[in-house]
Amino acid sequence: MVKDDKQKRLVEGPEKQPRDKVAKEVPDIQSDQIAKLRAAFPEAFAEGRLDITKLRSSLGESVDTGPERYVFSWAGRRSSTQILQMPTRATLIPFKDESVDFDRTQNLFIEGENLEVLKLLYKPYFGRVKMIYIDPPYNTGTDRVYADDYTDPLASYLQYTQQETPEGDILTSNPDTGGRFHSAWLSMMHPRLFFAKQLLTDDGAIFVSIDDHEVHNLRMLMNEIFGEENFVAEFVWEGAIKNDSRFVSISHDYVVCYAKNKEHLRGNDTIWRTRKEGIDQIYAKVEELKKRFGKDFDRISQELHNWYGQLTKNDSAWLHRHYSRVDERGVYFPGDISWPGGGGPKFEIRHPITKKPVRIPNSGWRFTKRETLEKLIEDGRVEFGPDETKVPTLKRYLNETEGQVLPSVFYKDRRAAMQRLRRLMGDDVFENPKDEEILATLVEAVTEKNDLILDFFAGSGSTAHAVLLTNSEDEGKRRFIMVQLQEPTPEDSIARKKGYKTIADIGKERIRRAMKEVGAQSKNSTDLGFKVFRLAESNYKPWKGVEDKTPEKYVREMESQIDPLVKGWQKENVIHEVGIKEGFALNLKIERKREYKDNEILHVTDEERGQSLYICLDDRIKSSTIKSLELSQDDLFVCRDIALDDTAAANLALQCRLKTI
Repeated sequence: MVKDDKQKRLVEGPEKQPRDKVAKEVPDIQSDQIAKLRAAFPEAFAEGRLDITKLRSSLGESVDTGPERYVFSWAGRRSSTQILQMPTRATLIPFKDESVDFDRTQNLFIEGENLEVLKLLYKPYFGRVKMIYIDPPYNTGTDRVYADDYTDPLASYLQYTQQETPEGDILTSNPDTGGRFHSAWLSMMHPRLFFAKQLLTDDGAIFVSIDDHEVHNLRMLMNEIFGEENFVAEFVWEGAIKNDSRFVSISHDYVVCYAKNKEHLRGNDTIWRTRKEGIDQIYAKVEELKKRFGKDFDRISQELHNWYGQLTKNDSAWLHRHYSRVDERGVYFPGDISWPGGGGPKFEIRHPITKKPVRIPNSGWRFTKRETLEKLIEDGRVEFGPDETKVPTLKRYLNETEGQVLPSVFYKDRRAAMQRLRRLMGDDVFENPKDEEILATLVEAVTEKNDLILDFFAGSGSTAHAVLLTNSEDEGKRRFIMVQLQEPTPEDSIARKKGYKTIADIGKERIRRAMKEVGAQSKNSTDLGFKVFRLAESNYKPWKGVEDKTPEKYVREMESQIDPLVKGWQKENVIHEVGIKEGFALNLKIERKREYKDNEILHVTDEERGQSLYICLDDRIKSSTIKSLELSQDDLFVCRDIALDDTAAANLALQCRLKTI
């Protein structure tokens, strides 16, 4: 009743009240970082401004001028910081016709300039991505490198994608004459890696493929952004050796890995493990031998040993040839039973047949207590020699040691990935794709079944393919976000002849075909769809301003802003822009509330983050709708500013959180 009385009083003649506006730009990184700094060091702020001297004092540093310190910098660093802090006025609009299972899938493919996209993802996906893999442009002296426009990144992107009159190019193909080649590459990577870190979970990690030209600079840059203490490894990825080099055949790339918070991983006893390749082949061979030789495990073991001898080094099962013994429990290898490093206990153990004390390892037993070893013997996990003169061994079963740590050096012939992509796509539509099987190994090691994986240099979509393969193996529900610029394919290329106008087109089609292939080969239920979004200009009219400040022009500009939505706006595009700029993920659920007859009221839900809003984009919200709304102070209601008079706005603001466009 109190609420109704207030509504009645307001309806009779409310005063004009200010209205909260929906966010039109994201993100304000500088304000966000300052707020975090203020929360951690309030004493370093005076009159609302940061006092660097006080901050250094709070950190226990001397404010006196001291000796020169080691710093990492490059020409253009200041500009790259400025572009990092610059809010974006762009948005992401859905393209259902190019998507697969749009209404149900949780996977995303975003076409657009990746820095602008990362800025849009910052608010809704902050701290939610478990793993990032990127394969950025390498500095080879001929490759094109992103040249960000520090005055208007969106305008540069629109020109590049021919959405505006082309007056420039977001990429440069002439780095030698541009000078400061390394600096240009660092300026490109700096803001993108900064946002990448913001998106990672505390137990997340990033993997960056790179070659010899920039690996040293990449390490320096990532030390600064992620912290040197969070460096995990620099993997060496060896491919096929070529004999056409003049001096040395460079047959490897690097994959640099940093954790978001390595100490957090240690504190939670996190380990990264992958399932050993080739073990299913071994299991299948053992089963075949069992059918032939029954329980003659000596014969089975001998035949398994012979089979290993027929394999080549390229066969993944060959790597596990030491698992050559078989018993009732399975295939195993006789492992060391001695104390690592020496100094272990040397108690007496008797041979089960001769009953004499067996030979004790020189470094002592692996186990401190006799009872522990005797229990393993009783359980059949210790293998003795024919008599007591041989040191026993510990049976290490393959099915109990299927996990393996990631090696820092690995070999995978790059031609294999090219051949698989050629078979999948029907032709050579993309050069030098990253190997989806290697990437699947990284995904398996670092992520769990419900995690989110991001690649913002998606290329042909190898990372998405890797996520699909991993899900099919362990029945996971991992999701991916792929981001790829609409970089045109060369006019005379096979890809263009096949109808792929851009690299993004290749990536989308590769994912579609990979989903069909995975779905046909796997019985596991997994998400075999993806939503397509494209970077575009905002649905909100920009304030252009008036240079000469004449009253007539100022009035015209003000009148043009009465309805801030652009001409020809589409409802679903506006909803997604409102959502992402208010911190909602792109996997929105949009449901019309049928109980409201006089206006179209939509309930927009972000189930991943557990938040929702109500939105009405009608020209006018009727009083009957406002009276019938059943909202609480926790509910957010969004509508166009022109749809409300002051009375309606006051009544809505009384019962919920109101924001207008």
